Amino acid sequence: MLNILFVCMGNICRSPSAEAVMNKIIVDNGLSDKIKCDSAGTIGYHEGEPADSRMKKHAIKRGYNLTSAARQFRNNDFEDFDYIIVMDRNNYSDIIAQDIQGKYTEKVSMMTSYSNKFNTNEVPDPYYGGPEGFEKVLDLLEDACEGLLNVLRKMHPELN
Repeated sequence: MLNILFVCMGNICRSPSAEAVMNKIIVDNGLSDKIKCDSAGTIGYHEGEPADSRMKKHAIKRGYNLTSAARQFRNNDFEDFDYIIVMDRNNYSDIIAQDIQGKYTEKVSMMTSYSNKFNTNEVPDPYYGGPEGFEKVLDLLEDACEGLLNVLRKMHPELN
């Protein structure tokens, strides 16, 4: 079983959306018994809260159900997950800073490193913007999650 953790700052917009998009791709490809996803935030401010209602509204229009409750990244996540995928450079720095001994650096990557259609370095935080920001996040995540599955299939032949 491969375990993937998506990480953003508050775990109420981008990372739960990445989790939902990837979960749909996993189901659509018959891989539910081989890949599991979760999401977390670098801060615990929203701990226990559902996803942002605006993000949920935009996701539902595309067939994604954001059901997870926000939680903060924990040090044991380094052990529990094979892939830790972050949304922006600040998230990356925050997670790497928690890996004091540098044992898990190879597990941490940027979400946009899996993009095929978009040439951007980060998934921007839509929290303080308008509806177009939430749509842009979903566009980026759909592309990057498809790319992620392609990379996983190359690295793990049992997923083919």
